[in-house]
Amino acid sequence: MSTTAELLKQASDLFPDEVVTSAHVRHFDLPSGAGRFALITLDNGLDHTKPTTFGPASLANLNTAIDQVEKEAADGEIVGVGITGKPFIFAVGADLKGVELLKEHEHALAIGKGGHEVFKRLAKLAVPTFAYYNGAAMGGGVEVGLHCTYRTVSKAIPAFSLPEVFLGLVPGWGGCTLLPNLIGPEKAVSVVIENSLNQNKQLKGQQVFDLGIADALFEGADFLEQSLIWTAQVLKGDIKVERPVIDRGEAWDQAVAKGRFIADSKVHGAAPAAYRALDIIAAAKNEDLQQGFDAEDQALADLIMGGELRAGIYAFNLVQKRGKRPAGAPDKSLARPVTKVGVVGAGLMASQLALLFLRRLEVPVVLTDIDQERVDKGVGYVHAEIDKLLGKGRINQDKANRLKALVTGVLDKAEGFSDADFVIEAVFEEIGVKQQVFAEVEAVAPAHAILATNTSSLSVTEMASKLKHPERVVGFHFFNPVAVLPLLEIVRGEKTDDASLATAFAVAKKLKKTAVLVKDAPAFVVNRILTRFMGEIQNVIDEGTPVEVAEKAVEPLGLPMSPLVLLELVGPAIGLHVSETLHGAFPDRFTVSPNLKAVVEAGKRGFYVYDSGKPELDPEVAALLKQGDVVLTEEQVRARVLDAVAQEIGLMLDEGVVAEAQDIDLCLITGAGWPFHLGGITPYLDREGVSERVNGKRFLAPGVASVPA
Repeated sequence: MSTTAELLKQASDLFPDEVVTSAHVRHFDLPSGAGRFALITLDNGLDHTKPTTFGPASLANLNTAIDQVEKEAADGEIVGVGITGKPFIFAVGADLKGVELLKEHEHALAIGKGGHEVFKRLAKLAVPTFAYYNGAAMGGGVEVGLHCTYRTVSKAIPAFSLPEVFLGLVPGWGGCTLLPNLIGPEKAVSVVIENSLNQNKQLKGQQVFDLGIADALFEGADFLEQSLIWTAQVLKGDIKVERPVIDRGEAWDQAVAKGRFIADSKVHGAAPAAYRALDIIAAAKNEDLQQGFDAEDQALADLIMGGELRAGIYAFNLVQKRGKRPAGAPDKSLARPVTKVGVVGAGLMASQLALLFLRRLEVPVVLTDIDQERVDKGVGYVHAEIDKLLGKGRINQDKANRLKALVTGVLDKAEGFSDADFVIEAVFEEIGVKQQVFAEVEAVAPAHAILATNTSSLSVTEMASKLKHPERVVGFHFFNPVAVLPLLEIVRGEKTDDASLATAFAVAKKLKKTAVLVKDAPAFVVNRILTRFMGEIQNVIDEGTPVEVAEKAVEPLGLPMSPLVLLELVGPAIGLHVSETLHGAFPDRFTVSPNLKAVVEAGKRGFYVYDSGKPELDPEVAALLKQGDVVLTEEQVRARVLDAVAQEIGLMLDEGVVAEAQDIDLCLITGAGWPFHLGGITPYLDREGVSERVNGKRFLAPGVASVPA
């Protein structure tokens, strides 16, 4: 049996580039004469923008620090041990760069065991141990604290989570076993499963305390000082920490069942991590911690060697790294300042855009439309949303007043846009209408102003073709709801110049959007792929496959919603319009469904009614459907849909619509909510053998979003 030190040495040999975290031990006397205390501080020597992580060498450093305090505790030299982090960061868990490098199951198992062996020692010290969550804590950072006797948390913490299931792992250093035994299974399922699958939702300090994960909550300004005063009171017996009795009866089983329901609704059995985590939580009911830790090690190793985790890490890196440094963007020094924004249109989309520009840029924003009533409604929407932020305490009264004063509406474009640096249109999706709008704006806006279009499928080049200065027109395609979906497809027309493009990327960054550079091709990226995907579903329905079979066929992908529910969200009329645009461009691959046309002409808002709370096919829609007699199985439907998507992505890459397959995945994750465990789409198509079947080659090199050979 390898010792902890040997396990960690083997692991660190596999990971030579680890950013190593130190574990400094310092000693001082606690207040009120409570005794000598040892405090371990986790610090990687870098500022808060480079969070502290646990790779093998980092765990070895913590292990050495525990060697020291273990001896001091056994010799009676100290009354307690604390663990905390550098400013703003406690620790954010295992170093994923190291996990990506692992090729063998036994090495993956060693990572799990190594973390457990180190963390468990905190629980076995001869004196009480205290975790002081002073800043961001995730994954292994949360778990090291769960092994301590007591925990305090700062009110100022912005992010606290066990995000492993989101990535395709389980909380594998005690999270699945210790958390339900500390706060009960229902709350643990909420943190481990529900928050993770809800786009990796983070907890704030107050919530960590309310859940019972921490025993005390203190202000950020003097957090450590207050934590040490509290520690002294606990050690002297002046404060007694009471924890609730955990119900180990039926309530435990119900909590796990609820977790399975949540997992089914989010990933439909398509990704194993949530289910593995729930199995461990279910078993934790018997309080056999070592059995739980062993199960965590095994699950961790199995999942590290599986495709979903590699796809999850790939997706995480796309969003965190590639998303922040867009491929092909011009030098940011070319960008021009934006001190005033114009919005053409005052409908819902335009009003959402006005609100976003206002909140992020905090510059004057002016809306125009064809009549005063629409203009007033648009400005009214923005004011109402600002009032909501004020009501929730997200902004103060001063800021609310300032933001409201910055947004105005006028009918006359010359009055509104004569000093605007950036004008975006969000009017009807009709090329003639958009060309007319841009001609009117060009006549009154300054020569340097960017003219941006929020078109979802029309040609930016054609839109700019009748202008004197087409070089300043750029596609700026947002996704609905604007406040929620991070993607911004930035489209370069044939004449768009570098300065206009650089300005567009600079604005996108200030808007906190994930910008991807896209060639001016029909429907750009997300809508082209989704339309091909939806088109194939509609084709099989038109040919004769029952609606429910076609819908269920793609459930194993674990998408956020079924195709026809998505169509309802987008609006059947818009779906039809995009499919007609793409049919015009690529008639051999994109069809226009006669059934969808009939649904739109009948004024139906979707295929379903929700009378029972669940989606059921609307009898009026069922009466409209004209189907053939070719009935496919779920497997046949799925194969057809995936083949179509793989073909389309291959063609888009050949056309240079984006720089690489990675940009396709980044677009689908941030613009359509496709799951991290798929890695977007291309890793899944590679893993299932679809890419090679359709295109004769993989989209990604082996080892990218998959286990290295």
